[in-house]
Amino acid sequence: MTNDKPHDKVALVTGAGSGIGRATATALLADGWRVVYSGRRLDTLRESIALAGDPWGDIGSRALAAPADVTQPDQVADLFALVRARFGRLDLLFNNAGIFSPGTPLEEFPFAQWQAAVDTNLTGAFLCTQQAFRLMKAQNPRGGRIINNGSISAHAPRPNSAAYTATKHAITGLTKASSLDGRKHGIAVGQIDIGNAASDMTDAMRKGVPQADGSVRPEPVMDVGHAARAVVQMAALPLDANVLFMTVMATGMPFVGRG
Repeated sequence: MTNDKPHDKVALVTGAGSGIGRATATALLADGWRVVYSGRRLDTLRESIALAGDPWGDIGSRALAAPADVTQPDQVADLFALVRARFGRLDLLFNNAGIFSPGTPLEEFPFAQWQAAVDTNLTGAFLCTQQAFRLMKAQNPRGGRIINNGSISAHAPRPNSAAYTATKHAITGLTKASSLDGRKHGIAVGQIDIGNAASDMTDAMRKGVPQADGSVRPEPVMDVGHAARAVVQMAALPLDANVLFMTVMATGMPFVGRG
């Protein structure tokens, strides 16, 4: 635990049923936050909360499983209405929900998979940001923080990743625009770009993934807890300070350099 006692700040984490979302929601809970775990499946959200344990002896009032599909405007609106009804405010939104697309040559990529990536990775983040703005503007004290999960793919593509890379580059645009628009409302917006955090989605990296030179090689990964703690550090800042962009990655992954 970072704090020696819990506090009343409220966080909402999307995609909290597994991977980075689960690890981050749990790290926030351990840091004293009240945390809304959101995702599509109620069973995995409840599993995430159960695995988090009971750091403050008050898990029932500090963690809430709230299923929602971030691609659906009505469900997103209902999610934020639930947060307001249950906790009265929102201090942090971690826009983490996202999907990988199968590695497919651009010219063969099915439109349905393109649309699914755009709907989840980009539109979902926009809808949640929009609702967070509305809530954070109206609450007292006013303001809050939004952190977007951008990914290393917001900077550099992997082979055959047009949909995922395009949506993550777009998240950078959303981060910059909402950071600017949020200033007058006391809303700080930043982005964390995570590279090779170990999870079910990145398990293939240990076995070997395609490289830009056409080879297939394994890549180093890092514990997902390191990414989670980085989000907690960003969230701990006062609202008059903001980490606009942070990159946290496995040290040996092929990002910086050539080849």
